[in-house]
Amino acid sequence: MANSPENDRKSGHSAMQKPPIVSPQAWEVAREQLLVKEKAHTRARDALAAERRRMPWMAVEQTYTFEGPSGPASLLDLFEGRRQLIVYRAFFEPGVFGWPDHACRGCSMVADQVAHLAHLNARDTTLAFVSRAPQADITRLKARMGWDIPWYTITDHFDADFGVDEWHGHNVFLRDGDRIFRTYFINNRGDEALGSTWSYLDITPLGRQETWEDSPEGYPQTPTYKWWNWHDNYVAETSPNPKWVEVSDAGEAAFRNKESDVKED
Repeated sequence: MANSPENDRKSGHSAMQKPPIVSPQAWEVAREQLLVKEKAHTRARDALAAERRRMPWMAVEQTYTFEGPSGPASLLDLFEGRRQLIVYRAFFEPGVFGWPDHACRGCSMVADQVAHLAHLNARDTTLAFVSRAPQADITRLKARMGWDIPWYTITDHFDADFGVDEWHGHNVFLRDGDRIFRTYFINNRGDEALGSTWSYLDITPLGRQETWEDSPEGYPQTPTYKWWNWHDNYVAETSPNPKWVEVSDAGEAAFRNKESDVKED
């Protein structure tokens, strides 16, 4: 009864053009054919990130002031002492759909998919949200939605100066001492892919900071996998755990052998 034509008509399934139904062997062949294209896409994405790491930097000459949970904060303060900063402009303010109970639905979806920040922080990178809502409202919203992202109130023309006064977007900055540089900007559908640790690091000037990456000479890099950790262990461990080094070495060797087999085929 569940798969009857009548039920299909009611659910709209009858109008759906379904792909062929094949044997496990034929399905595996189709998957391997698509995998070739997917790997090419991954390599193209890596090449694009490498090009992004070579983009020119723009010096931020003006001073910007935000309001944070502890009071006034400068753009430099938003780095929290780290070298890289990603700032997302979230729309939460009077006039935005959902105010005062909610932020914009799209911006809220972005906040919902943000990975644990400890992994970004371990790569010397801070993620912060900024809005025009007062801090009291931001604090209330974060508590309601279960968000731990540092979130500041815009008090000047930061949003207009960095292309996020009328639409959401991520601005990326790098700190060299007390000097700040804008290194990248992404908005519209580009924001949709962000949220994971890797997607954020790929838009930063230093990247994932792993040895396999194509980065300019002198950029910080450490062995792949070795810096990975449980999110509550980064502070406790100042160097890679020997057992994890052993496990990750074995995993990397197996991966390289598999990649070599694919190339030979």
